[in-house]
Amino acid sequence: MQDTVEQLDLETPAAPEPELFDDPRAAVDRLCELYEQAATFLRDRFLQAMNEGHPGKRLRAYYPEVRFSVASFAKTDSRLSFGHVTGPGTYATTVTRPRMFRHYLRQQIGLLLSNHGGRVQIGLSSTPMPVHFAVANFPDVTVPQEGAADFVLRDVFDVPDLGTTNDDIVNGVVVTLPGDPVPLAPFTAQRVDYSLARLAHYTATDPEHFQNHVLFTNYQFYVSEFEAYAREALGDPDSGYTGFVSTGNVEITTPDGDLGQPARLPQMPTYHLKRADGSGITLVNIGVGPSNAKTATDHIAVLRPHAWLMVGHCAGLRNSQSLGDFVLAHAYLREDKVLDDDLPVWVPIPALAEIQIALERAVAHETQLDGYDLKRIMRTGTVATVDNRNWELRDTSGPVQRLSQSRAVALDMESATIAANGFRFRVPYGTLLCVSDKPLHGELKLPGMASDFYKTQVSRHLRIGIRAMESLRDMPLERIHSRKLRSFEETAFL
Repeated sequence: MQDTVEQLDLETPAAPEPELFDDPRAAVDRLCELYEQAATFLRDRFLQAMNEGHPGKRLRAYYPEVRFSVASFAKTDSRLSFGHVTGPGTYATTVTRPRMFRHYLRQQIGLLLSNHGGRVQIGLSSTPMPVHFAVANFPDVTVPQEGAADFVLRDVFDVPDLGTTNDDIVNGVVVTLPGDPVPLAPFTAQRVDYSLARLAHYTATDPEHFQNHVLFTNYQFYVSEFEAYAREALGDPDSGYTGFVSTGNVEITTPDGDLGQPARLPQMPTYHLKRADGSGITLVNIGVGPSNAKTATDHIAVLRPHAWLMVGHCAGLRNSQSLGDFVLAHAYLREDKVLDDDLPVWVPIPALAEIQIALERAVAHETQLDGYDLKRIMRTGTVATVDNRNWELRDTSGPVQRLSQSRAVALDMESATIAANGFRFRVPYGTLLCVSDKPLHGELKLPGMASDFYKTQVSRHLRIGIRAMESLRDMPLERIHSRKLRSFEETAFL
């Protein structure tokens, strides 16, 4: 007779007692030990079960966690937007892949200890680690589809649980039961693992390659320019860049390195110009549409980037605009619909001063225009984002009226989605678009016109985005992560 899940004995790795740390490095080292012990246990037992059949017991390992307790209402520096808790209580978060997140974890734990004193507790949580996520650490091991083994996988191992993998913390709807700790970080370990797996699938690069500054574009034309810039940077010993990663995790470290040709492009081709401390630049071609924009930002958010910017093409809506002009978004008209259930349309998406200034200065530097003269080629204003690429083919009286009433100066299909998800996930965001057509004024994007436009504008536009990111990189982190992005009660971890 086949055993039920409840009748099986449970085998887990040895469970050491939690330890207290006042040194962030030592705390993260302990997280790494606990995590790797759990992942290795699951890998070894999984391979054994696949070779020998049902093990006759249930096999489980647990995520490690960070736990921190505060007994005082004493206020911290009011200028800080993160790195502190809001009041007395116990706070905790589960942790995955701590070696990959070691810089982030050291920084966040360090701020917590600096602002409150005391010690953090590092131990095992009560959250099981799904076997699918555990074996993702080992490139030579994969979990087969249901039915491939001679036993039911979930009868033996824990599998991903979408019932507890959600965005309740960042959406501000999490319910903490009496006696349970308050969330310490915006994402749980399972939520992070879920996105790390999706990122590898959609981008065909490992999450470890992602840098702290992310550029999104909606055209593949930008990729060749980004590669050219990367090779130039790798040839400059003073640039600080150490490598360039392309599709399939192919990495070069010299200007003449061979990236080869991928067999096929993934859904969202992604490229990484790396620095040793992760402060380089990642470029993601999300393609066209708000669904792709949401998918990409949903998953990249768990990496806690320091900023993301949209540098794509748009329709200019004003007769005074010319093809190739720039649009710096100060506001967004959200008609993309993909985020309405997570972030209602009545929520304003504010412009972030630090991002706006960095973009405007970058435009001025690359165009050699300044002050009032900058208005010749750049407008600030509302960017409308819609979910219908061929909106011009329908009755335009309603849309055009709304666009006019909103004072919109440009229209695209991604920018408001990226900005809104930046707001939702507390990732500083911005948008600089380039006018590639003017459908309301008879200038459609035709093949010949588009070709000339791309040749003259793509390189300049991309370099503006890169320059803006490099200036943001030089800012203190607490200046970039604005208090505008924080709600009444926030997690201490960024």
